[in-house]
Amino acid sequence: MNNDALPPGGTASSRIFETLRQDLVRGRFAAGEKLAINALRERYQVGLSPLREALNKLAAFGLLVQENQRGFRVPGLSEAELEDITRLRLELEGMAFERAIAQGDAQWEADLLGAAHRLKRADKTQDMGEAWEALHTRFHRTLVAPCGSAWLIRFIEQLHDQFDRYRRLGANPPVIRQPLDDQHQKLVELALARDVQAGRELMDDHIRQSFEVALAHYRQHT
Repeated sequence: MNNDALPPGGTASSRIFETLRQDLVRGRFAAGEKLAINALRERYQVGLSPLREALNKLAAFGLLVQENQRGFRVPGLSEAELEDITRLRLELEGMAFERAIAQGDAQWEADLLGAAHRLKRADKTQDMGEAWEALHTRFHRTLVAPCGSAWLIRFIEQLHDQFDRYRRLGANPPVIRQPLDDQHQKLVELALARDVQAGRELMDDHIRQSFEVALAHYRQHT
């Protein structure tokens, strides 16, 4: 039985899109690797039509490069690109967090506390597996959820996917991870206190520290 077969639920196209997206972000395919359509069909047990639809969508999201008449390739990695992604995260995610603090309601506060609690419990395991990654993503999405712009959230999510291609090149030992985990809790405190200025400053610092971790992983990988 193929362990990479698609999970149940949703259309075949949506399922292969999400499965491939996660595999690309977590580095299951090497940077620059050419993806063979037939090999992907066999690996994920999916038909040609939904697979091509998912591949085209992933190319539009920037997680694949579509080569004219030659299929698809995993994008390369570079220090300059990581710096560019980080600059955009600082601008867009910082702005979104400011708006969320100003506009978030009581339901957002409850959602944020719940997301932070689940992430904190996962932090204690010191196991940065897929369950932790899912909770970490949900936490950051919840932070900016009430920013008032669906497009802004889409751009931020795309940047996170691109950023995580670098961050997940290596493991984060507790000595590196702990300061970032602590900042998660402080971000919640500042959000609940409606401290826009301090919240923005901490978000910027959080992104910069995450950049240093991702940059170190990239340099070790290359």
